[in-house]
Amino acid sequence: MDLTTQYLGLTLANPIVPGASPQTADLDQVKRLEDAGASAIVMHSLFEEQIVNEQLSTYAATEFHDNASGEALSYLPEPDEFHLGPDEYLEQISQIKEAVGISVIGSLNGTTLGGWLDYSRQIAQAGADALELNIYDPVTLGTEDSATIEKRAVNIVHEVKSAVSIPVSVKLSPFYTSLAQFADQLVKAGADGLALFNRLYQPTINIDELEMSRVSPVGLGDLPLRLRWIGLLSGRIDGSLAASGGIATGRDALQAIMAGADIVQMVSALLIKGPALLRTVRTEIEQWMEEHEYASLDQLRGSMSLQRCPDPGAYHRANYMRTLLSWRM
Repeated sequence: MDLTTQYLGLTLANPIVPGASPQTADLDQVKRLEDAGASAIVMHSLFEEQIVNEQLSTYAATEFHDNASGEALSYLPEPDEFHLGPDEYLEQISQIKEAVGISVIGSLNGTTLGGWLDYSRQIAQAGADALELNIYDPVTLGTEDSATIEKRAVNIVHEVKSAVSIPVSVKLSPFYTSLAQFADQLVKAGADGLALFNRLYQPTINIDELEMSRVSPVGLGDLPLRLRWIGLLSGRIDGSLAASGGIATGRDALQAIMAGADIVQMVSALLIKGPALLRTVRTEIEQWMEEHEYASLDQLRGSMSLQRCPDPGAYHRANYMRTLLSWRM
């Protein structure tokens, strides 16, 4: 049975890819993921804040106090709160590439060009097979219109693609005014693929302590939104598609592939159940394909997308109206 898939121009043994998470920040965990059947990994993200912090720390340590006493140890920058700094991140990519035989996708998370261009080059030089740009741009003030926000992202993609030769994907949130058009703009700017979607930080309010509470990113009920947009974009943009969010079982993965996904990125379920879950998911995919007489993933990929779905109305307003009108108390 052929589970081979193409993603960002990379040939992967199967469509199951651990997404950016603490698991891909640890070399031993990455080895376990490979042993369990991961066809590639997305590295944990290098954040724009880390790059900026390092630049400021370097300035503070080498220039701002260049005339001060060398004994003034308090001038040295304090260790930041991130697990790995930018230089350590690059070193880890090299170590992982040497230790495993699967594709390694680097990840940059931010909103502005900043140090992205330089570090995108360095990530490629460290041996990454591809790069995922995690554009996390939660606009909290009404000071920018949608066109400005989207243009900034398109510019980032264009500049990064001009700086590196490895494939580049863009991980998006679903909160854009015209997502289909924006997706097309990103691909035309050079993106080799899209990952749908980023799970944004969404706080709650502790009404007893009168403070904002952090919410765990773990959530397994996110799949339908991914299915809808992957199904809408499949065959309509010239790039790879990754389903990210809500994938916990083989059946979840099959749904995403039928919608048109080239790969599925798993994070939450792996954090909960561990790398061994990858074997279970692969077995479930293979069993379903055997029962339904599919010899390869290519036979079913996109079979339920908007372009090929037996009931295209399921993607449109008509289905929304039918759903509401069919409800009975």
